Amino acid sequence: MKIEVPGFVAGAIAAGLKKNKGKDLGVIYSEVPACAAAVFTTNQVQAAPVLLDKDRIKSGRAQAIVANSGNANACMGPRGLHDARAMARAAAKAFGIGEELVLVASTGVIGQPLDIAAIEAAVPRLSGKLHPSGLLEVAEAIMTTDTFPKAVSRQTLVGRRRFTVAAVAKGAGMIRPDMATMLCFVCTDVGATPEVLSEALRKAVAGSFNAITVDGDTSTNDTVVVLANGLSDLHLEEGPCAEAFQGVLNEVLSTLALQIVQDGEGATKLVSLEVKGAPSEGHARRVAYAVANSPLVKTALFGEDANWGRIMAAIGCAGVPIDPERVDIFFDTACLVKNGQGCGRKAEAAATRILKTDRFTITIDLKLGSQAATVHTCDLSTDYVKINADYRS
Repeated sequence: MKIEVPGFVAGAIAAGLKKNKGKDLGVIYSEVPACAAAVFTTNQVQAAPVLLDKDRIKSGRAQAIVANSGNANACMGPRGLHDARAMARAAAKAFGIGEELVLVASTGVIGQPLDIAAIEAAVPRLSGKLHPSGLLEVAEAIMTTDTFPKAVSRQTLVGRRRFTVAAVAKGAGMIRPDMATMLCFVCTDVGATPEVLSEALRKAVAGSFNAITVDGDTSTNDTVVVLANGLSDLHLEEGPCAEAFQGVLNEVLSTLALQIVQDGEGATKLVSLEVKGAPSEGHARRVAYAVANSPLVKTALFGEDANWGRIMAAIGCAGVPIDPERVDIFFDTACLVKNGQGCGRKAEAAATRILKTDRFTITIDLKLGSQAATVHTCDLSTDYVKINADYRS
């Protein structure tokens, strides 16, 4: 897979932060200062890189991103901010740019000191190895419990001019909205103002990273950054370009979001929860997340048990009004529950056959209105418990 964007170079190196000695430090660099926008975790416990980036992104400009795995640099007090600034300073010195143009990101274990000396030693070596196809290396370097690197690239014509959007991401556990626990870096050669770029990013995140869940936990480090260097001579203030860019950005982030759920820690199934017939989208979303985050529902999915009673119970715990005697539940096209009651053994057998596949949709019709929402989730397996039980050891 070729992941390149005009005007960007990237690369990764093993700095010695990961126990497995793999790549753990990545850099993305724009040849010119780029318009920048970002979305961050809403967790009240926020890692030092998030705090630093939230301040720097206010300028709407950035030229480099430095990201490490193996350590979250979270819950470290003043030392955490000192180390985050030191990461940025090392990159700024290596590239000869202002420190304020460098954003940082970290992912890994919370509450342990970051080996900033190792990063400071590695950044100069890495800066000389960046190349146009290096985004895939960055995708590999930011992996923690991920089983595969996540990267997407799309090109689109607007008239006779072409623009590119490419993005890399990581995420497998501690995944839920606001945002999902993840890092994501988007590069594009369109031009934009910070306000327009930020609005486009927020719209794309709402339908992608804020519509997935693996385990209902929100991390301290969630960060999505988009850099737009303008080298395509297409600008988001042009109507056709803005519409085309929003569509491509939506597609890119949605693809990455589904890859994250597919790669959920120990996951064996990718499940879409569609709730329709709700009085409002918010109503539908609350029901969808109540089902998607239910450990009892998720373990039944792993066990391939068409236990629809668990779904009904989760719907009733969503904290919004429902009428249990109106609810229908489908597994793909198989109707398992009609008007709040099971459809019998044949229906359960049909649902069980669907449960044995690795990707399917559960549709819940509340019959209370015309609004709908979709959330993507996965099952909860024994491997999830094993991975998280000894994550630090």
